[in-house]
Amino acid sequence: MRASILALACTCIGATHAQDIYDIWQTTWNRSPTFERIPIKTGDLPVSFTPPGSAKSAVITVDDNTVYQTIHGFGGSLTDSAALTLHNMKNKNRANYEKLLNSMFNATDGANSAGLSYLRVPLGASDFSAKEYTFDDTKGDTSLNKFSIDAAPSYLFSIIKDIVGINPLMKVHLLPWSPPGWMKSSGHIGGGSLEPQYETAYAHYLLKSLQGFKDKGITAYAIGIQNEPQNSNPTYPTALVPSNVEAAIGKTLRTLMNANGFKDTKLIGFEHNWNDAGKYPVDLMNSAESAFDGVAFHCYAGNVGGQAQFRDKFPGKEIYLTECAGTIGTDWWTDIKWYMNNLWIGSLSQGSTTGLMWNIATNAKGEPKLPGTSSCGGPGCRALVSVNDDASYSFNQEFYSMAQASKAIIPKDKGGPWGRRVKVTVGGSQAHALTVGAYVTGRSSSSQPERHSLVVLNQLDGSNALWKPTPVTTTIEFRGKHATITFPVGVTTLWWFAPKSSSGGKVQEGWEVYGDASGGQQVPMGVWK
Repeated sequence: MRASILALACTCIGATHAQDIYDIWQTTWNRSPTFERIPIKTGDLPVSFTPPGSAKSAVITVDDNTVYQTIHGFGGSLTDSAALTLHNMKNKNRANYEKLLNSMFNATDGANSAGLSYLRVPLGASDFSAKEYTFDDTKGDTSLNKFSIDAAPSYLFSIIKDIVGINPLMKVHLLPWSPPGWMKSSGHIGGGSLEPQYETAYAHYLLKSLQGFKDKGITAYAIGIQNEPQNSNPTYPTALVPSNVEAAIGKTLRTLMNANGFKDTKLIGFEHNWNDAGKYPVDLMNSAESAFDGVAFHCYAGNVGGQAQFRDKFPGKEIYLTECAGTIGTDWWTDIKWYMNNLWIGSLSQGSTTGLMWNIATNAKGEPKLPGTSSCGGPGCRALVSVNDDASYSFNQEFYSMAQASKAIIPKDKGGPWGRRVKVTVGGSQAHALTVGAYVTGRSSSSQPERHSLVVLNQLDGSNALWKPTPVTTTIEFRGKHATITFPVGVTTLWWFAPKSSSGGKVQEGWEVYGDASGGQQVPMGVWK
């Protein structure tokens, strides 16, 4: 055991005692360890929940009688460039390729993997493609006779199938960066807006995209209408699609989906930044609430608290966090703190059902990109994993922080349910040091004990004038009992098992006020760099 990393009374991985802390994974500020299971000495006993004693300087109180949203998974986008990067890696060193995919996507309980389970795939070209294309670039082809899913590179589909082969639980979310250029005011895939006369044709285009992927053996979990509908940039595929236009397309598309075998595929709207959370997605739902299952947010403007503006108006609709990009050259630990506070814990606490970064994989320079694009300028966007020309690779802070959160919510049993967020509060004199997410994962059989997980960020690293990483000794309070753990500066994921709550867990349709005066936990808000 690394005594300097984790000061515990003792822990025993594999213990089956009820309400004993069962497993611990950590990523620390100094990268020792990075998403690793903490070694346990032979003969150690588990950290048990016992009758209450004196509370420590921080107290995490878990209330599993109040249950919130199901978490659908974590992941990123498999752009053409990401698929090409992985395809080239596969050709050069298949063993490394398979090791990488297993480390990222194996969601089997107990696997040494992050269990990433949500994949976002552009329909047609994006800013990370070798060339510009859509699935029908024949001008005026409103009947879509020239539509071909094979306009996408073949390696895109082969990589998806490889990933799904490792993780059959993978959810695939399809989304276009632009309609075909001939449907737009610009006459081009870059910039401009969708012309009104093509709204119905575009809905059929999206249906044919769903059908095309299904013909390739990939049934979509979700589909969207337009990536970043408030962005018009002529240097890469973009389009302006006002909320009333997206609503009209959504109504038509939902009807087409229901009539053509895609009733269970979710339709997700908006797909843009937090700063407009109270306007565009609200207007969209006011116009076409029955068509859409939810909306998706990106991190590039505003802050995570903006999600509440939508959530409070439409508590029955799902929220997805589907894009945020790392910046090459930024500080490891500063980034991890921001990600945990705003994305992997913070966004979920504001209602998100997913947590996704941008590219799954690129080279270390954040390439290849679409020739001539202004997207990801400056130092470039960093992917979850950087793959080198020799097929070696290195995971980035985006992956390590995400992995800590993903590990907490994957199913315990094959075919079992996903984790659901539960109510958690943090008190005590050092409460400010901790940001905490709490989750419960049900079992295939109601007689089996449920898994209770915590994802804990300890950010007590000193001040600007004094660097002083300080562990925080913490009481975890659960069902009237206490366990004591000291969290190092970093991210810790742990869990224990307990019988299902006698109340069955009250499903909360509303939401707690996050950071209110009653002791709720405060998420430090950040502005994306």
